[in-house]
Amino acid sequence: MTTVLAIGTYSETDRAALERDLSPVFANGPGDIAALPGEQRQQITALAFTGHQRLGSAEMGLLPNLGLIANYGVGYDAIDVAAASDRGIKVTNTPDVLTDDVADLAVALLIAQGRQMLPAAEWVSTGNWAARGSFGLARKISGGRAGIVGLGRIGRAIANRLAGFDMEIDYTSRREKETPGWTYHADPVSLARAVDYLIVALVGGPETEGHVSKEVLAALGPRGIIVNISRGSTIDEAALLDALESGAIAGAGLDVFLNEPNIDPRFLKLSNVVLQPHQGSATVETRAAMGQLQRDNISAFLNGDALLTPVN
Repeated sequence: MTTVLAIGTYSETDRAALERDLSPVFANGPGDIAALPGEQRQQITALAFTGHQRLGSAEMGLLPNLGLIANYGVGYDAIDVAAASDRGIKVTNTPDVLTDDVADLAVALLIAQGRQMLPAAEWVSTGNWAARGSFGLARKISGGRAGIVGLGRIGRAIANRLAGFDMEIDYTSRREKETPGWTYHADPVSLARAVDYLIVALVGGPETEGHVSKEVLAALGPRGIIVNISRGSTIDEAALLDALESGAIAGAGLDVFLNEPNIDPRFLKLSNVVLQPHQGSATVETRAAMGQLQRDNISAFLNGDALLTPVN
């Protein structure tokens, strides 16, 4: 009897591991649940979930015996956790195992933007270095002042890395936290006004939508660089594009966007951005660990054991 439903696009490796360990039925997205035979939907007790399509109360209601949603990723904003809790459905995610990769990419985006690494590489590959001489001067990154928006696991890992670049660290969070002397700001405008670089490491969801607003970007100023490795929704994207186009801020390093993968074409015309295809955790090692943790949570649930990384 099939008791596990796997929703979303999985790599060949993860799909094979799911088939080996859990023998699930697969579906492309939450909208496909209704097409499953009624008897099969009755049997489903655990759901392996990946992707950014909305998984809400209506979809959960089609699985009357569902007891677990195991998310592949640390961010679970696509899942209506409140609705799951109301239905007695547990939700898990895959924290910690991806922290290093996402933090590494945040630092890489900041350095790539400040040191103009992509246009400099193009200067070499197009023959301009030989034909026209030196590329020109970029910007020193070490020794600046960095602001972290959201000091959770990933935000703290980013701050620790940037401290190694002799940076002063400021941050904003729901509450002041114990740190090695970092400066707390109660709001993001105050934070942006104080720093050279702003790195967004918030959780996604309605509570953080547009948290980095037009006012925050204005406070960051024309020398400011912003990096986002959280969710596209955490920044007012229209205001960000306006700021980049007008020079109200110096540049951005972005791994996340609204409407992925069909991002706003205005981004593609900018020379002061470094764009990545939402690949913060996209290494062989980390994706393997994420898949294993997702499967381990499902196995724990099916065996009646304590969940490893519960959300609710």
